[in-house]
Amino acid sequence: MSIGDALAEARSQAGLTITQVSQRTCIRETIIRGIERGDFSACGGDFYARGHIRSIAKIVGADAEELIREYDAAHGAPTAVRAVDIFEPASPIKLKERRSPNWTLAMAVVFVILLGYGAYRAVGAATGGHSEASRGAPAAVASHSHAPSGKRSAAPSASPTPAQTGVVVQLAAIEDCWVEFTSPAGQFISQAYVVGGDSKTWTFPQAVDMEIGNPGGIVLTVNGKKVGSPGTSGQPVTLSLGRSQPVTS
Repeated sequence: MSIGDALAEARSQAGLTITQVSQRTCIRETIIRGIERGDFSACGGDFYARGHIRSIAKIVGADAEELIREYDAAHGAPTAVRAVDIFEPASPIKLKERRSPNWTLAMAVVFVILLGYGAYRAVGAATGGHSEASRGAPAAVASHSHAPSGKRSAAPSASPTPAQTGVVVQLAAIEDCWVEFTSPAGQFISQAYVVGGDSKTWTFPQAVDMEIGNPGGIVLTVNGKKVGSPGTSGQPVTLSLGRSQPVTS
């Protein structure tokens, strides 16, 4: 019997619907249906798939450890999740090519300067006699005075400090809860299951959207500011973090 069939049969014997299992585990119904069909693609990876199997088995009364061993046998032993797999750039970074100096242009500029200096010396030598005759005459000196205006020019205003774009999320779970992070464009970043009594912290270099499965069972702090419980138990909410104050959708 497959993992999905075992969980579906245990749920049926426990007299529970998929909606009831979703409310008790804080796992979305679409993910539970996929697992019961043997489809783990919506889980977000092997790490989260094992967590979902364990949570569902605990609610429906199935042997979680046996199902995890069966999953590992089919999909391989668990491996560490690398940070590079979570924060992979959406587009490749282009590096500017360093260009070598244009020596031809530099030599042309130097030649023009030397040519102009030679012409200046030639003109000065031709007009030297006239300048000697005019030495006896007093030279007129133009005097410019600036009356004090009493007003000082305003000092340039300091440019505003760019707003912090990083996001630090701290979650203290009173009840079991799942969370999922995506980029503002909808790209999946990560997913986690936090057991009641535990706490977890995430740090992101950019704005993120945070979906919370059991908002009434947690206390949330964003960038050092306590948000509290952003909703009611069993009613998932999505928060936009990093662009402004947390916005619930």
